[in-house]
Amino acid sequence: MTALPRLLIISFSPIRSDPRVLKQVALFRGKYHLITCGYGAAPEGADEHFALSADAVGWPSDRIGLLGRLYRRAYEKMSAVQQARQLLAGLSVDVVLANDLNTLPVAVDLKPKYGVHSDLHEFAPKEKDDDLKWRLFVAPFMRWLCRTYLPQARSLTTVAPGIAAQYTSDFGVAAQVVTNAAPFAAGTPKPVGETIRLIHSAAGQRYRKLENLIEAMRSAPPGVELDMIVMPNEPAYVAELKQAAADVPAVRFREPVPYAELVKTLSGYDVSLVFLPPTNFNMENALPNKFFEAVQARLGVVVGPSPSMVEIVKEYGFGTVTPDFSPSALATTIQSLDREQIMEWKRAADRAAGPLAAESQVKIWEAAIRDLLPAAESAAS
Repeated sequence: MTALPRLLIISFSPIRSDPRVLKQVALFRGKYHLITCGYGAAPEGADEHFALSADAVGWPSDRIGLLGRLYRRAYEKMSAVQQARQLLAGLSVDVVLANDLNTLPVAVDLKPKYGVHSDLHEFAPKEKDDDLKWRLFVAPFMRWLCRTYLPQARSLTTVAPGIAAQYTSDFGVAAQVVTNAAPFAAGTPKPVGETIRLIHSAAGQRYRKLENLIEAMRSAPPGVELDMIVMPNEPAYVAELKQAAADVPAVRFREPVPYAELVKTLSGYDVSLVFLPPTNFNMENALPNKFFEAVQARLGVVVGPSPSMVEIVKEYGFGTVTPDFSPSALATTIQSLDREQIMEWKRAADRAAGPLAAESQVKIWEAAIRDLLPAAESAAS
C-alpha cells in the first residue's frame, strides 16, 4: 500500500476551537497522514499532534528587537516559535499548511519536500492599524515577514477579496480567496414569533465597538430584543458592555456556546446583526464567520456598508444594509424591521445555504495542496 503524503497543519491557535483550521483538518483527515501543531489537545482526525503550551506567545513582544528593527531576533524570541521549532525539529513532511503569517517562517524552515501553502487569515500588516504604537513598531515587522517569507510559499489563500487584492498590491503575490463560510447545516427557516429576536455573536474586543449595538437598541420598538454572545477576550471591556446594557431591557447577554452548537443556537433567532465598523483595514474588508453562520441558521442579516458583505447580501437577498456605521443608522434600520420582510430574508438564506457553505470553499485548499504534490503522490491522496 502506498503511504499517504505527510501534511502538517500548523496554527498558533487552539485548533479544536478555531473554525477555519478545523475546516482544514476535516478536509484533509484520511486523505493525508495528518499532523497538527497548535495550542491544546489534538483535533479529531489528526494522526499526530504537537501541542504548544497555553502560555506560549505567538506575537512579537521583544521591544528591543522591534525598536531596533532587529526583526529576525524579534521573531525568534516569540515563545510559540521557540516551542514549535523544538517540537517539530527533525520532522519530515511533504507539505505544510501554515495558518497566519506568524507560522510561515517555521513552516518554510522545516523544508517540506514539496513546499508550503500559506493561509493568511487577515491582512497582517494592517491588523491593528487603529493603534498608533502598533502601526509604528509592529506593522514594519509584519511587512518584513511578508517581504521575506511570502515569496517562499508555493501558494497563498486569504479570507476576503479586498485582503487578497492588498497582498497583491503591496507584495506582488497572488492569493486566492477561501471565505470563512460555515459548513452546510440542514434546516428550514423558522417563523418569526411575536417578538423579533436579534442576535450578535462576537469576540469581546474594544475595537469592534459593540457598544454601538447597545446604543442602537435604546430606541428599539416594543417586541424587538437583542441577545449578545460575547467572548471574554478583554474582560474589562465586556464588563463595561454589560454595565452599559443594564438600563436597556431589550438587550441581554448569554453565555458562549461551543462552536459545534452555534448554528443550532442561532437558528432560534430571526436576524443577525453583523455590524462591523471599519476601525481598521481588516474590519473594513471583513467577511466574518458570523455572517456565514447566520446563513446556515437561516437568519436574515443586518450589515453595515462593508463592501464584501454588501456584495453577497445584494446577490442573495437575505438581509439589508445600513446607510452608514453610526448607532443612529443601525437604530433606524432596527425600527423598520418587518416580520414579513424578515421571513423573506430567512427564505433567501435557505436558498443561499448551499452555495455559500464551506464545502464549496474548501475545495480551493484541496486543489492548492494537491497541486504541490507530484502527480503520483497526489493520486494516492
